[in-house]
Amino acid sequence: MITTRTARQCGQADYGWLQARYTFSFGHYFDPKLLGYASLRVLNQEVLAPGAAFQPRTYPKVDILNVILDGEAEYRDSEGNHVQASAGEALLLSTQPGVSYSEHNLSKDKPLTRMQLWLDACPQRENPLIQKLALNMGKQQLIASPEGAMGSLQLRQQVWLHHIVLDKGESANFQLHGPRAYLQSIHGNFMRLRIMKRKRR
Repeated sequence: MITTRTARQCGQADYGWLQARYTFSFGHYFDPKLLGYASLRVLNQEVLAPGAAFQPRTYPKVDILNVILDGEAEYRDSEGNHVQASAGEALLLSTQPGVSYSEHNLSKDKPLTRMQLWLDACPQRENPLIQKLALNMGKQQLIASPEGAMGSLQLRQQVWLHHIVLDKGESANFQLHGPRAYLQSIHGNFMRLRIMKRKRR
């Protein structure tokens, strides 16, 4: 079964310094039917005003993937680690108990736009605290996976994340890694989605 949801159906927030669209329940937006999808807990698209920042806060043990769509961000933690990421890059933070994290739009005159995902992390796995990857803007790229296959970011969960770019009128075939999948359109829209079961030999 395929369930679709438009951007207009998502939760929204406008705090002046932050504009956000929430796919699942988050902050003030709550829908008991939308608490996440499998291990995917949060999927937000947010725009931070020039110079704006998220103050330090702690997180549950999750992997936080930030895909920078426009602008430049800086991330810091209470252990002294910091990293910058620009448009066209994906940044993975492996959060740790008791460690706080902050995010800052480095530009004084340009908004920062990014998509953020939270994935439940397996408590037994300890991955690098910070990983960064450049999106190649090719037709398809594996950007995160459990074992860091094909140069992808390494997750603490059995999840595979792909970035797919299609020109107008193009189509793509894609083999799923399991019985469930979630597809998010970042730019544009798609007209048709079809699932075909593989024949058993």
